[in-house]
Amino acid sequence: CFRAVLKKLKEILYKVSIEGISGSTAIDVGNISIDSRDVMKDDMYVAITGTQLDGHQFIDTAIKNGAKIIITEDNTEGLKNNILYIKVKKIRKLLSEISFKINNTRPNNIIAVTGTNGKSSVADFYYQILNLNNKKVASIGTLGVKSRKYKKDLSNTTIDPIQLSKILNKLKKQNINNVIMEASSHGLSQNRLDGLLFNTGIFTNLSQDHLDYHKNTKNYLKAKLYLFEKLIKARGTIITDEKIPEFKKIRNIATNKNLNLFPLLDKKNDFQFLSHQYEGESQLLEIKYKNSIHKIKLNLIGKVQFKNVLMAVIASIRSNINIKDILNVIPKIKSVEGRFEQVGKIKNNSKVIVDYAHTPDALKTCLKDIRDQFVGHKINLVFGCGGNRDQNKRAKMGKIADLFSDKIYLTDDNPRLEQASKIRKEIKKGIKKQKVLEFPNRAKAISEAIKHLKIGEILIVAGKGHEKVQEIGGKKFFFSDKKIILDAIKIKNFSLSNNLKVNIFNE
Repeated sequence: CFRAVLKKLKEILYKVSIEGISGSTAIDVGNISIDSRDVMKDDMYVAITGTQLDGHQFIDTAIKNGAKIIITEDNTEGLKNNILYIKVKKIRKLLSEISFKINNTRPNNIIAVTGTNGKSSVADFYYQILNLNNKKVASIGTLGVKSRKYKKDLSNTTIDPIQLSKILNKLKKQNINNVIMEASSHGLSQNRLDGLLFNTGIFTNLSQDHLDYHKNTKNYLKAKLYLFEKLIKARGTIITDEKIPEFKKIRNIATNKNLNLFPLLDKKNDFQFLSHQYEGESQLLEIKYKNSIHKIKLNLIGKVQFKNVLMAVIASIRSNINIKDILNVIPKIKSVEGRFEQVGKIKNNSKVIVDYAHTPDALKTCLKDIRDQFVGHKINLVFGCGGNRDQNKRAKMGKIADLFSDKIYLTDDNPRLEQASKIRKEIKKGIKKQKVLEFPNRAKAISEAIKHLKIGEILIVAGKGHEKVQEIGGKKFFFSDKKIILDAIKIKNFSLSNNLKVNIFNE
């Protein structure tokens, strides 16, 4: 009888009938929650053991608030005081499957993009392509939920399945049938997307990140590949870069799962890359699609953006958008917030670029791409590393800053619960040739760097990108790199002439 209840629960019936346990009892399940504070009468409470809190500690609160079913990982099970306790092994997986079956109305075409770097850019470029073609579309990820009529900030890149299922339901009600979302390694390893099947999965790349959680690169990759092994629809699509080391494994998954594989520049997929050149802050591309050659102006900084745009283009084609309509709007695509984003305008032709680069590979790509695009310009860098995260990357990022920038302003990122001076000390272990200008106060570091920017120089402010808070000592404070930059530029421009020649003479 208990197994029958569990089976019905997994099939997600709103009414769970229990026959033969303490007589005849009926429990109406109103909703599902992982936060005891949100529980209401007749709700189901799922006790999740998290990294900071254990939901089992709040079962009594959930019951007090009206919970009638408790899903748990401990040894309590059966009917007790008219409360049904159900013990399961894979509680996170069950939570996701329950959530997506309760809220089972969702957009028809859902795309997931995973990888270490580039997820937000690919997702936003796809959003822009469809939006510029007047198609109803939404994106979900690090930058929040984004659609024409609905925007929402999110706490995580991949949010909990209860919240996600409700968002997808809301988007469908607005007749949005194309949704692209970022799938983080944490979200995938914690089964937050189980119960969803994606039409298309995109893999950008893999480099060092989140090893504080995954412990090693093998586990990190395994979490990413779970998307393609378990969560892509039959005859679905995988888009990836054939030049990355992980391509062989992805190709094998596609073959075994009978999925359509689209490497970026494979001739059989109709795309060929013919040429690339820089033109100031833009890039001129020449590509061949089927039998026609297209010349495209990409008004974005950073060569890596070409790859991100191309992934978004292929995803758009797989979403039944005409290639000509896609290519027509490419020049209108704007940089993603906090990703190779030029902020403000300085009268002496120096530039400030904000980038979310917070991994060794992302920082290296950012610095190299900027140097390649703006040949001969001095590159200044403001950066730090986050606390309570992968410590092994700090000296590596220091070394990359040392090799690929001309001037380093070392500062705090999100120290969290770690001692900020300790983090900076570990970064400096990788810096051998340069003298480091160290400013613990991030606002001070940015302001000083802009104050001393000379004609034609470039400042990269790396690490926090779009973020609007700084985490110090367990507390969160409002902090925006972009706001600090704009304030500093305003002060700098006040002392500069509108005539560039005068500025050159004065300098």
